[in-house]
Amino acid sequence: MSTAGSGGRRRARVSRLVSFSASHRLHSNSLSNEENLKLFGKCNNPNGHGHNYKGKRKADTITKIDPVTGMVMNLTELKKYMEEAILKPLDHKNLDLDVPYFTGVVSTTENVAVYIWENLQKLLPVGVLYKVKVYETDNNIVVYKGE
Repeated sequence: MSTAGSGGRRRARVSRLVSFSASHRLHSNSLSNEENLKLFGKCNNPNGHGHNYKGKRKADTITKIDPVTGMVMNLTELKKYMEEAILKPLDHKNLDLDVPYFTGVVSTTENVAVYIWENLQKLLPVGVLYKVKVYETDNNIVVYKGE
């Protein structure tokens, strides 16, 4: 029996990658200046430093493909959600000065991933978001699954 056109029985994962540039300073107010410098090194520069981040959002719950649309999710809508949750608040910003979330939270890539997760969760249909992957560099990558 052919399964062509039987999207209701098939499942897929959908991902979208966006890039944004932001600056920050790794610094914890719970530590002394000496402790911060020892822990974060050059990333504790008082004037900050920048990254060209890549944020990847996955609708990775192995969601059913809608038999009518043939999609897990409309990628145009996903793009709009990612612009709202990631690009508008983070792109070309100083995370520590321009993003209220980071006022009391050290702006590590781990916390950037949590921030993106929380923003996307507010916009996406319930149960669609599985993980957020943030590339600080090609070698430094954080995956967050809402845990």
